[in-house]
Amino acid sequence: MKSLRSALIAGALASGLVLTSPAQAQSRSDQGEARKEMRAGNQLSLREVESRILPTMRGAEYLGPSYDSRARAYRLKFIRDGRVTFIDVDARTGRIIKRSH
Repeated sequence: MKSLRSALIAGALASGLVLTSPAQAQSRSDQGEARKEMRAGNQLSLREVESRILPTMRGAEYLGPSYDSRARAYRLKFIRDGRVTFIDVDARTGRIIKRSH
């Protein structure tokens, strides 16, 4: 079974097919939606949001962003002293919606 799976994956890669999970596909769709809304002037860019939020998180390591197109919000992930913090930011206004530990 394992060798059949490996053979199928190798064949897909050789043929140029890209294997993505539904979560990866949704993430790409959300990223495209974020760019589209930013270009249309409907929301802030990720860089603008980061420039507002990162200075408020001194002492924490920034792990990266994600974007939720339904909520039109960025989620920035930080870690400090082994504790993960998520900062949800309204992409239209740059205001913090939620902070969770």
